[in-house]
Amino acid sequence: MLQNIISSKKNQWVQSNDCTVKHLLDYIRRKGELRDTQIEAIETYLFLKIVGENKPLWQLFSEGFFASTQDLTHLNINQRARTHFENNKSALALYNFASQKNGATSLLPDLEKLIVERPETVAYESIIKSMFYGVHYSDYLFSLPMGAGKTYLMAALMYLDLYFALNESDNKNFAHNFLVLVPSGLKSSIVPSLKTIEKFDPSWVLSEPAASRIKGMIRFEVLDQAKSAKRSNKARNPNAQKVNQYASQQGLMGLVLVVNAEKVILDRLELSDQQELIEHTEDQKDRLANELRNIIGKLPNLQIMIDEVHHAATDDIKLRQVVNRWNDKGSVTTVLGFSGTPYLSSPDAISVSADTTLKFSQITNTVYYYPLVTGIRNFLKKPTVKFAEIADPLHIIEKGIEDFYRLYRDKVYLNRTIAKIAIYCGNIQRLENDIYPFIIQLAKKFGDTEDNILKYHRGNKVFKLPKQNELEFNSLDTGLSKKRIILLVQIGKEGWDCKSLTGVILAQRGDCPQNMVLQTSCRCLRQVDKGENETALVWLNADNAQTLNKQLREEQQTSIQEINNLTKASGSETVARFPRVEYLQLPAVDFYQMRIDYLTIEEEQAANTAAKLKTLFDNIDTFRQSSFVVTRRNFTVAEDRTQIYTIGSERARFTEWLLDIAKGSFGGITLQQLQPHQTVLRKIFDSVTYTKESVLLYNEIYLQNAVKSQVRVAFSIKRSLETKRETIKQSAQMLLVEKLSPVDHNENIYPSPQEAQQIINYDATGKSIEEVENALQLFYEEQKKKWEEQGLGAMAPPPQTLSAAIRHKDSSFHYLPYSFFQSGFEKGILENTLTLNEFKQRKLEMYYNGERALTQFQIQCFAKNGARWQPVGKYTPDFLMIRRKRKNELHKILIIETKGEGFSHDPKFLHRKNYVSSEFLRLNEEKFGYKRFEFLYLSDESEMNDNLSELNHKIIEFFND
Repeated sequence: MLQNIISSKKNQWVQSNDCTVKHLLDYIRRKGELRDTQIEAIETYLFLKIVGENKPLWQLFSEGFFASTQDLTHLNINQRARTHFENNKSALALYNFASQKNGATSLLPDLEKLIVERPETVAYESIIKSMFYGVHYSDYLFSLPMGAGKTYLMAALMYLDLYFALNESDNKNFAHNFLVLVPSGLKSSIVPSLKTIEKFDPSWVLSEPAASRIKGMIRFEVLDQAKSAKRSNKARNPNAQKVNQYASQQGLMGLVLVVNAEKVILDRLELSDQQELIEHTEDQKDRLANELRNIIGKLPNLQIMIDEVHHAATDDIKLRQVVNRWNDKGSVTTVLGFSGTPYLSSPDAISVSADTTLKFSQITNTVYYYPLVTGIRNFLKKPTVKFAEIADPLHIIEKGIEDFYRLYRDKVYLNRTIAKIAIYCGNIQRLENDIYPFIIQLAKKFGDTEDNILKYHRGNKVFKLPKQNELEFNSLDTGLSKKRIILLVQIGKEGWDCKSLTGVILAQRGDCPQNMVLQTSCRCLRQVDKGENETALVWLNADNAQTLNKQLREEQQTSIQEINNLTKASGSETVARFPRVEYLQLPAVDFYQMRIDYLTIEEEQAANTAAKLKTLFDNIDTFRQSSFVVTRRNFTVAEDRTQIYTIGSERARFTEWLLDIAKGSFGGITLQQLQPHQTVLRKIFDSVTYTKESVLLYNEIYLQNAVKSQVRVAFSIKRSLETKRETIKQSAQMLLVEKLSPVDHNENIYPSPQEAQQIINYDATGKSIEEVENALQLFYEEQKKKWEEQGLGAMAPPPQTLSAAIRHKDSSFHYLPYSFFQSGFEKGILENTLTLNEFKQRKLEMYYNGERALTQFQIQCFAKNGARWQPVGKYTPDFLMIRRKRKNELHKILIIETKGEGFSHDPKFLHRKNYVSSEFLRLNEEKFGYKRFEFLYLSDESEMNDNLSELNHKIIEFFND
């Protein structure tokens, strides 16, 4: 959505001379107390407050603030649409947004088509307002994962607003007072963590004496009283009384209210069928609820902060309408939302026309997004996520506890807290009757005691907990706590700030709500010791693992596999990266792929299991290997060899053998299905085992795994495999902007971060490199003339101002900078290619495509096996050298593969290389009618000059038209 565009524009502003808060941002970075993600969020916030003038997002959008370009000449549209865009900023803004690339297609293709074909029929401003929830105030969402420091970020923004408000008292863009709203049902877990706002040190973002002065101004009030004031014969809302003592103060500044949104603000409100707010005032409770809303609405310059905003649901609609009323009185400055998951449980739908509806899964007012994966790489604990196919919850708990004791039993963090694991239970009865007794036995098995187990829940009629348990739960993250295993029911799924929690177990469906599996699993990721490569453990059953994977894909664009394969950042400085696809107007790569569909033909109507098992038993000796013992070294007759018929030492049990058969089917066969065939199965089992000294052993003369496999086959319908080959056309983006994230600084980054920033700055000027160099030369000539007029002698010639990377910026770098990780060879190839005359004269471009997560251009490769094609994996080319036919159309593409010596004989790579250099090239030449692709393989076994010579020759040969 918008966050990538905002990030790019914000970065340009921060590095420009127009940034009026450079000194402040430099101070925050030098102080070093906040994480990079918190600082980036602060930069985004100040950018929207200062450059965006704190305007609502729909207004900035309509005015073209987020538009990538206002130049209509390059757009592939008809004159009717072009004329409409010239007179309607909102139309152009919405078109630019809809036509953004989202993978291979536009972000909103139906809307893009409608705008071009019928531009006058679209209600642009109405659609834009609906996209941003129809509010008339600034409403921004900051998405940071759990453990990234959302609470401290909230505190930092409060202090910054007060700092600017004190300096510019008449500036309505900055808040004087703050309301922190906790969503429904989360008060017990989140309000305590919000109190950490009080502990925030303002000197982390403001220098003295401003920090201390503002800290002295702030007053905190938690509105958590549910009953009327004591000893009063007049019913009054005690929370309203708290606020009222401040509301009458002239020039009120620094008040921070923390309040539960449902019980205090939204209580006694209903929504009509038309989603309009209904507020009754007929009884005393209604009047009390209304009293608090009215008083809060009178607080001057109020900033509203909503924690865990994704929980709001229908309450969010009510809240927006309440805020609208407050805003009509002129009291709301900004609404800020904070969430680790900026995605909706079901997409929002906006009707554009009779046949066009827009759907948004992401919360559209997300202005900053920091992915969970990046947090894990940089500072969160690196989890290992495991799951068991076996559905038995106790088995899963046992495996999780076994892993935990093996990995973390002796783990003590620098703050003297010990590692802990949380086991979540769906209900109290299960915890008390099943899990707790089982955990006691497990703890004893690993040499631990019952004293180190804590169970915590709210209790019910049957099971009560002593007050001591609540105290111990609140003390878990201290060096005094010796609890290792924490058993929880409806506690700690969200907002539980226990940094020493190192493991989580969700052993069955319902241990936490299905929409909270991701949040609950992440409870153990908070960092304890800064700068340490900490790890964590998550154990799940198959159902929760499937749910987690789904939520990771939808909400974080990642997976369990990717998280398990992550490596921690080295601790070195990270380098921000910037997309340039729009600046370069880089088109998608159109190409043809081979696709093989595998069709399964059933040759039987029934499995005929009994007959197949009998056949297996009758032919059991075909699974026997011949084995001989040589009795003498030099033999001449057969008698010198003694054939053996039994060998092996592994104990055999019929029930375990059956269980292995069932397990090996991965759910295809159950023990219940094996039961009716026990007689023949016992005969097969007896044939492949033998007895030695009264002990039953597996006979290794028989191919045991092959026998079990054949038993499984007996339960399956006989099938044959047929393949269907077809050719499909694909359109691939060379950059998935949403995947572009910072990288660790390393020697193989190109260009350097400083050069990358210069390129971004030069892009923003709209000038060509020739114009930039001419301006620099003119400046030098002017300075030289002044130098000579003052009689100072000859002025030294100017140094080479622009590096090769900057001078050739329009021939490469669709994102900045490239990171070649461990390959200096790849970096060297690109650096040298940009300086080749044949490359420059033909106006070619060269782009790095080797970072798999960032590109869609990947070729599915196959190898011929007899008459069939078999897949051998995807191939991601290292570089694409292109020549355009038109500005928005690629004509020829040279695929360049650069490999180190170790890959030259790798069978997997050779299969893919052979396919791409033959079948892929042939297929695309046939479909396009000309040689569209060519392939070149360069190896670091050759000298760089030899590789460049080969590349130069290929350029002349392939780009010869």
